[in-house]
Amino acid sequence: MLPEEAAVTPVTDRLRRRADNRAMTTLSDTTVGEIAANLPVSARVFEKYGIDFCCGGGVPLAEACQERGLDPAAVLEEIDRTAQAAASEPATDWRTATLTSLADHIVATHHVYMKTQLPRLEVVLQKILDAHSARHGDVLVPLAATYRAMRAELDGHLMKEEMILFPLIRALESGTGTQTFHCGSVQNPIRVMVMEHESAGGALTRMRQLTAGYAPPPDACNTFRAFYFELAAMEADLHQHIHLENNILFPRAIALESARQ
Repeated sequence: MLPEEAAVTPVTDRLRRRADNRAMTTLSDTTVGEIAANLPVSARVFEKYGIDFCCGGGVPLAEACQERGLDPAAVLEEIDRTAQAAASEPATDWRTATLTSLADHIVATHHVYMKTQLPRLEVVLQKILDAHSARHGDVLVPLAATYRAMRAELDGHLMKEEMILFPLIRALESGTGTQTFHCGSVQNPIRVMVMEHESAGGALTRMRQLTAGYAPPPDACNTFRAFYFELAAMEADLHQHIHLENNILFPRAIALESARQ
């Protein structure tokens, strides 16, 4: 449980006021996903401590911290310090931006990144397998299998978002075509996307476990080391990608559809 007597910082004060408005008893009721949605800079802290704020964002902060032996009050204080340091950085509040602009941002930022990195890292992975599998095959072989399965699924996932789900969301917001959705409710493709997010999240967890947190072996060459660095960067980007969809875009689209029925 998050102690209510903990020092009140700007972040904890904001969260406490939100909790009071919703008749919550303690800050421990606030989920990790809600914190990330309301305070995007918190994602940096969650990434640092390995707290799942995308696929597992429905877990209360106190529970997520307990699983990792962390003090929730200390995590909130670090989020507050990070938020203050980033205060001068321009940021878009995706909770109030149009759904169309959020979908466009996801495509232009995260989809473009994945479409570039996934095939590029595939080439690098094969080079590392050829050079190092004799000594590190116990890690590299299952790592390659996991990566390739994830890539195959993500290739289809990005296409379905761009060709099916995001056009539906844009049409829903503009008020056009809401009666002609071939898939029925927008919740149907969202449900599929969330399941695929969970699969990608599982692959990321598996790769992190296999590589001991993307720690290259002592005899790793520079290409090997750079590959692990890029995998960690991809993990962070995919976490942010999934967070924007699971915790902001999808709930807002479902709420909009419900309000117009």
